[in-house]
Amino acid sequence: MPARPSRRDFMKTTAAGAAALAVSESVPSEARTRFAQGAPRELELGIIGLDTSHVIAFTELLNDSSNPHHIPGARVVRAYKGGSPDVEASATRIEKFTAEITSRWDITLAPSIEELCEGIDGVLVSSVDGRAHLSQVRPVIAARKPVFVDKPFTASLRDAREIVRLAREHETPIFSSSALRFADDVATLVKDGRAGSIVGASTFGPAPTEPHHPDLFWYGIHAVEMLYTLLGPGCERVTRVHTEGADVVVGQWQDGRLGVVRGIRKGDDSYGALAFGTEAIVGSPSLVPAAASQTPNDSAVPPIYHGLVTAIIEFMRSGKPPVTPDETVEIIAFMEAAETSKARGGAPVELA
Repeated sequence: MPARPSRRDFMKTTAAGAAALAVSESVPSEARTRFAQGAPRELELGIIGLDTSHVIAFTELLNDSSNPHHIPGARVVRAYKGGSPDVEASATRIEKFTAEITSRWDITLAPSIEELCEGIDGVLVSSVDGRAHLSQVRPVIAARKPVFVDKPFTASLRDAREIVRLAREHETPIFSSSALRFADDVATLVKDGRAGSIVGASTFGPAPTEPHHPDLFWYGIHAVEMLYTLLGPGCERVTRVHTEGADVVVGQWQDGRLGVVRGIRKGDDSYGALAFGTEAIVGSPSLVPAAASQTPNDSAVPPIYHGLVTAIIEFMRSGKPPVTPDETVEIIAFMEAAETSKARGGAPVELA
């Protein structure tokens, strides 16, 4: 088995990653100065939205120095509860996660997002409800704090474009990604070279839905993000076939490559990916267990979030997102076009 690549080597193999290793034109010089790589001081972070297990997993990796997978260089010090009473996954969990994060670590609850931003170095928006992200990120962008927005980035393409517009207007670095983009096995598919040049890809993963979000936005985003990790941006149109148990979305890229996402609602719902290359087809089913919400201490293997949280801290220091805002917006456009294709009985739909 080939040695697993470093995250930096992996990033060099994708267009988005290579751009992130250089100084992006979208990153203001003022941000580069404030968050220079290698800054010795430990960063102090705020987190918005205490209604997801990511809050606990991310904070444990950063704040618990005894954890074998501890990521040094930053700590969560302040939090804003947030919460959405009409989303069951939020309303039924926010008090539980709020109690856990405040009892386990020395974290202060802020009464407003504006007060959360005072005196900190960066912000994580973790609210499960993508509809809330635009309103929650506005004061963060206005305060010019680097901000990571967890999935789903938004619940609409309109909101996604508005967040990016605001970030550019205020010269505020912004980054969003699924943890699956930084999973070791996904990195290996790109890096090990056995496939040669990747001419197509297929990814799969669980795709339960939530009534306040377009179907793929809620959980299918993770399989979509894996597809973009393998193929990069450049999709022109999508076609979606929907049944009770699954969705199959086919994207056609500008250069003729095809990318397929299978969202699973019946049967085994592990994550996985296949890369179709000029030399070979490489990949494996069940690259990542469906129980990707494992806590950091579940095993000697770093948790699924380790690569993402490492990337977040590097971003907070450098101001350079490892996934460009334009690619993030395209991913949202891909999923919104898939929703339109479903409504039109599977007709092809151009990305807006």
